[in-house]
Amino acid sequence: MRPPVLGHGYGVGRKVLFRLIRLVSGQPVPDAARITFYRPDFYGTHMKKFTQEAMRGRSTWSVGDRELMAAYVSDVNDSPFCVGAHTATAARAYQDRERVTAVLADLDSAPITEGLRATLGLLGKLTRLGTLSADDVRAALSAGVSHQQIEDALAVGFAFNTTDRLANAFAFEMLSQEGFEAGAKYLLKRGYG
Repeated sequence: MRPPVLGHGYGVGRKVLFRLIRLVSGQPVPDAARITFYRPDFYGTHMKKFTQEAMRGRSTWSVGDRELMAAYVSDVNDSPFCVGAHTATAARAYQDRERVTAVLADLDSAPITEGLRATLGLLGKLTRLGTLSADDVRAALSAGVSHQQIEDALAVGFAFNTTDRLANAFAFEMLSQEGFEAGAKYLLKRGYG
């Protein structure tokens, strides 16, 4: 059951903004956005800044790669809202929904580089077990991933392990496919900030 907190507690300015967003986009404001406005001083401002840097900051990982990492971590966490949102965003970034679908269906046979496969495997293990070994990192390095790419991927993993847990705890309302596509378009144009 969805806790009522995301439907209450906003000032007049936020309520007007939510109505304007709905009017312009034709879509409700997703709960992922609502939660950042609920307690911006405690969570929203800080997490938006961190997620923006992880997802759109300088990196040799493409935006599509990082969105795929977000979708993959969300899939491991069984977070339906985040899987839907980041599958749509990765597919739009890559212009290739089949690649994203293949990764989520079977990482080992998906048509991606070995470096990305090793990095997703690393993020999956960290998400499932909460720990990594030096051998796990060495395996990614031997697949051609740089130290910086591992750091960048770990930042994506942190952002979405946090967001996934909030999405599940607050039972974020699922969007229609049209809603996820509108969100993907927004995230690719404006980012997370």
